[in-house]
Amino acid sequence: QVHLVESGGGLVQAGGSLRLSCAASGLTFVNYAMGWFRQTPGKEREFVAAVSVNGANTYYTDSMKGRFTISRDNAKNTVYLQMNSLKPEDTAVYYCAAVRAYYNTYYARTEDDYNYWGQGTQVTVSS
Repeated sequence: QVHLVESGGGLVQAGGSLRLSCAASGLTFVNYAMGWFRQTPGKEREFVAAVSVNGANTYYTDSMKGRFTISRDNAKNTVYLQMNSLKPEDTAVYYCAAVRAYYNTYYARTEDDYNYWGQGTQVTVSS
């Protein structure tokens, strides 16, 4: 059974930083591109970032480029999201997700493409 478990969320002041982690089990991690999404109440889940199977290629929503960094450690079956210069509008539940990749640079921006999801971790940015 596949499990994705996020951690690292919490309360931070505007301008601060957080690093989210997502530990994967039950799958061959190196075969999956990984993504981060976020969701606020009443809104659709929003793509944040994705990383290819070997970590060489990363993709971001434009509004997060330069502030967020996605990375992965295949030896630890873990994907990270480093979030800097946080803003109150970054407040959301953050989810990691895994999608089967059939070539090295593959990634997905649409939640329907993803095969597995974590339970989410709350990030709250105070002004």
